[in-house]
Amino acid sequence: MYAIVEILGQQFKVEAGKKLFVHRMEEAERGSQLEFDKVLLVDKDGAVTVGVPVVEGAKVVAEVLSHVRGEKVIVFHKKRRKGYRKRNGHRQNFTELLIKEVVA
Repeated sequence: MYAIVEILGQQFKVEAGKKLFVHRMEEAERGSQLEFDKVLLVDKDGAVTVGVPVVEGAKVVAEVLSHVRGEKVIVFHKKRRKGYRKRNGHRQNFTELLIKEVVA
């Protein structure tokens, strides 16, 4: 059984027992339980239910494991023959979630 859920404006495919990295949720503390009710699609062993726009009565329960930072991404700009080079790095902040159950 899996579901498509919207978390912070992004859509994720979730299953019970899987880990998920979403953009940093500042208000969520480690060990706390979160419920997401914007479930867009639920698949129960081949029986697919598509929401209009969300599936009524469906929710996803998750636990916050940690707040982490992603890998560094290097942004490099260059204009050829002009001597212009610019290098910038960025590390995105993530929240790691463990999906406890999908209720549908």
